Amino acid sequence: MKSKISIQNHLGAPARSLAFLAVLAMTSYSAPAQSNAAPAERIEGFKDHLIYPGSKWYQHDAARPQPDVVTPGKTFSQGAPAPSDAEVLFDGTDLSKWQNSRGQAANWKVQDGYMEVVPPNGNDIRTKGKWSDFQLHVEFAEPNPPGNLHGQSRGNSGILINNMYEIQVLDSYQDKTYPDGQEGALYGQMPPLVNACKPPGEWQTYDIIWESPRWNAQNELIQKACVTVLQNGVVIQHKTEYIGSTDGIGGQVAYRGVSKYVQHAPEVFVELQNHNANPVRFRNIWIRDLHLAERQ
Repeated sequence: MKSKISIQNHLGAPARSLAFLAVLAMTSYSAPAQSNAAPAERIEGFKDHLIYPGSKWYQHDAARPQPDVVTPGKTFSQGAPAPSDAEVLFDGTDLSKWQNSRGQAANWKVQDGYMEVVPPNGNDIRTKGKWSDFQLHVEFAEPNPPGNLHGQSRGNSGILINNMYEIQVLDSYQDKTYPDGQEGALYGQMPPLVNACKPPGEWQTYDIIWESPRWNAQNELIQKACVTVLQNGVVIQHKTEYIGSTDGIGGQVAYRGVSKYVQHAPEVFVELQNHNANPVRFRNIWIRDLHLAERQ
């Protein structure tokens, strides 16, 4: 910015006044002071369409309120032994209960009691078994993000149900993205109640209660898919209903497409997502069939 000060050389002005004005002129041309204002926060997002007709929010809306941050207790169900009626899906030794989408052997690496995707060509892996309604225990650890990775590029994975419904896995510790895509979100639909993430490298837990959608004999949807999720002992989803299939997985709904239900049997498998070979680690996975249909 140029100075507004002009120097007038009046005849007869004292020499000291001229010197003073010269100093002012030189200082006025110095570089502007560095601003103390923080740079604008970069939160990715889109505004293609509302999540559902009449919603206040767009799908993947960066303007949606960020969940409050809650510091979870040091431990909750880390290392929890499977109950007597549970099926152990991964005990840290082998992947015999898992397969890829083509029914072939799961090719993730197993070491030191955990499993991790093998880059660059590791597939998603899914359980060989299926259940209608269940309690699922999963432990995971996010990788330390290299460089300045942000948002959806940090430790992205997911717990997929039937390759149709996703519970997001993402490193959202001290990092923001569109709220319906952060850790613990029903991806593209509902943010978690709070952000209960631990730092990358620390083991975290999901305890998930799942109820499958149901259709009647006339192929009418009579019960939506419903899930409750505890992360590190904190309730982050409570009886939350899916609007429909998650966008961008399974082919039912395109990425950033409008969610909808596609009819399927109530028996579903559990899948761990390989998202761009992010090295998220998983351990101590077990499941309990809730047999809810038998109580109807």
